[in-house]
Amino acid sequence: MSQKLQSTSLNRSFGRAFDRLEFWAINPWRRYSLLLIVLLVGFFLGTSIGTINGVLALMDPIGALITVLILEVLVRARRNGTIKNRDSLLVKIIDSARIGLLYGLLLEGFKLL
Repeated sequence: MSQKLQSTSLNRSFGRAFDRLEFWAINPWRRYSLLLIVLLVGFFLGTSIGTINGVLALMDPIGALITVLILEVLVRARRNGTIKNRDSLLVKIIDSARIGLLYGLLLEGFKLL
């Protein structure tokens, strides 16, 4: 039997956090700057994953498998309609993070050539 969570102020605040972020990002400059920040953070994570796996030379195939699985789940969730509103800020944030991560990994791969 599952229990319903209490309606505390912290629970309500976290529940409305994304709505407040979307309201804040109505301004196009704010929206583009937020998407650029997410893209650059994804790029940083991609280069970090590639660099750390390259230096340690431990678990390279497992790290690649986990990264590909994460990217594939995000692509399939977007394509199959699991994420409902395709023009929402959440979809654009996920796409920016995915593009940045993939670009960072590709750049690290090309450095090795």
